[in-house]
Amino acid sequence: MFDMMTIMNKVKEAQAKIKDAQGKLVYLTTEGESGAGLVRVTVNGNRKVIKIEMDDSLVNLSDKEMLTDLIVAATNKAMEQIEIKIKEELKSATDGMMPNIPGMDFGNMF
Repeated sequence: MFDMMTIMNKVKEAQAKIKDAQGKLVYLTTEGESGAGLVRVTVNGNRKVIKIEMDDSLVNLSDKEMLTDLIVAATNKAMEQIEIKIKEELKSATDGMMPNIPGMDFGNMF
């Protein structure tokens, strides 16, 4: 049988570590690119676009539709990559802290 006080203390400790890790997410960044690197978008762990770079060859009004498509594609790639990093960061913050309780899947908590 599990010691409820131990479990509750572990949960509180995990919550504190998660909160601390979430505060650090603003410093976690990743980049997505499209068009063979013609457009690059950088996002942070708070899922905010913080930088968009584009090759000078793209700055032409006749290419506006292509440019917006490339920006959307690069942003979506960056968002997919940051989601993976967020999960890894939050999981590592609580690694080994939660008890292995049959039927309880803490892996999807993040």
